[in-house]
Order: sequence, then structure tokens, then C-alpha cells
Amino acid sequence: MQSVQKKVVTFPALASSKHMGKNKFYLILHRIRSAYNVGSIFRTADGAGIDKIFVTGFTQAPSEKRFELQSKAERMLSKTALQADKYMPWERNKNISKVLEKLKKEGFQIVALEQNYKSVSYKRFKPRDKIALILGNEPRGIDKKILKKCDKIIEIPMRGRKNSLNVAVAAGVAAYEIAGKQ
Repeated sequence: MQSVQKKVVTFPALASSKHMGKNKFYLILHRIRSAYNVGSIFRTADGAGIDKIFVTGFTQAPSEKRFELQSKAERMLSKTALQADKYMPWERNKNISKVLEKLKKEGFQIVALEQNYKSVSYKRFKPRDKIALILGNEPRGIDKKILKKCDKIIEIPMRGRKNSLNVAVAAGVAAYEIAGKQ
């Protein structure tokens, strides 16, 4: 009897990911208004080696439909993601509390990216092996009820007149910093 060999195809970027072992790095996109920002975060998440994205609240989720059949918001997301929405693992759950409960049971460190009196600089933050980073609503931030469920709150220090960065830009800054420490 002949032995059957299976050919395993890997993508170079995925094969070199630090997150293929015990380390896991997830993003939670909660109540993000702009589909353009969501698409940009999907693309950045791929580049940073994020393992999975959770889409919660009213955040626009990627579409399974062909581009020409998508809604305007779905097309915005898809166009900005440049196909990352087609291969980045993601999960839709409108209820963020259920996502946080599930991840805590799995041993994830829940971290919010938010300016708050309890926040520490993202540069000083030491992530655990399994981390879920919450990114919130652009003008309102992350709700206080959600912040209470977090293990840590981190922020990107602002040096100019504005108090915050665009959520997609902030996601990129924080994701690359945290991924580099895992």
C-alpha cells in the first residue's frame, strides 16, 4: 500500500507569526462607527499578527456577499481592508459582556485602550501570553461598565492639543507595541 503525503501550504507572514504557539492576541472592536476604520483595523491586525478580531455592539462586520451586492458600509469596510476581511479570523457578537466572560474563562488578560485616570502608558504595559485589547467608540470612548471588567487600561500619551488619535491609527500603534512584547 502506498503512503499518502499531504502538502501543507503556509503563507510566509503567517508561518513567522509569534502568535502560533501559546501566545494569543485578540482585538475587540466595540461600537466603532466608521466602516473605514474597521476595514483599516482588519488590515493592520493582519500585519501585526493578531490572531482574531471580535466585532461587538453596532460595529460594522465584514460581509460574505460579493462586492457588488454589499451595502455601502460593507463596501467601505471591504475596500479599506484590502481583502484582510476575507482571511483574518473574526467573530460577531453584539454583546461585549458575553465575549469578555468567555475570554476571561479562557485565561485572557482583558485590556482597554482608553484615556482614564487608571490608565498606564502602552509603553510600560507588560502583556500576558493571552491578551484581548478593546478598542472603542471614537467620540465617546469605552463605557465605564466595560472598563470595570478590564484587567488593565492602557493609553497612548498625547503631546499635542488633541486628546486622542483616530481609532484605526491607535489600534496600529498599540497592536505593534504589544505584539513586540509577547
